Amino acid sequence: MHRREFLATIAGGERQGGERSIFVIQKHAARTLHYDFRLEVDGVLKSWAVPKGPSTDPRVKRLAVPTEDHPLEYAQFEGAIPGGQYGAGTVLVWDTGTYRNLKEEDPDYEPMSMADALASGLVAVWLEGHKLRGGYALVRTGRGEDNRWLLIKMKDEGADARRNPVSTQPESVLTGQTTEEIAAEPS
Repeated sequence: MHRREFLATIAGGERQGGERSIFVIQKHAARTLHYDFRLEVDGVLKSWAVPKGPSTDPRVKRLAVPTEDHPLEYAQFEGAIPGGQYGAGTVLVWDTGTYRNLKEEDPDYEPMSMADALASGLVAVWLEGHKLRGGYALVRTGRGEDNRWLLIKMKDEGADARRNPVSTQPESVLTGQTTEEIAAEPS
């Protein structure tokens, strides 16, 4: 599937003013269960492993550990990665959609590209997904060996301390399957 078709599938396609960048959150049942939070930046998916998954509660700060960049095509991947291979385990597309870089739109500050926001250690995005909507911030808390970030929900109409989509909506937004159902499929 090409990028344009994928955008049409996940978020209604192009928007006024051109295409928006995509985001994807993949639930990954590997050695330990985690959620891979990925943002399209400069033609690749910048990625963070979020052990407990994203929260909709602005008071909750989730650890987000950067991982390697992935090709855009990986945003559509669901399936079982065989044992012995890097990332072995089951992957499903837990949420996906488009996002806006809020640092480009903030009238109080000089506009900042996503690459510059990443370099500065403060990313602010507005997600338009199936399960997650609204503002999220990624904040770097360390450098070098301790290159950790926090994923934090912003206070907006998508914030809800009572909602826990990680537990209540475990299925894929593409197929409706759970990781257990995907793992049980023949290879």
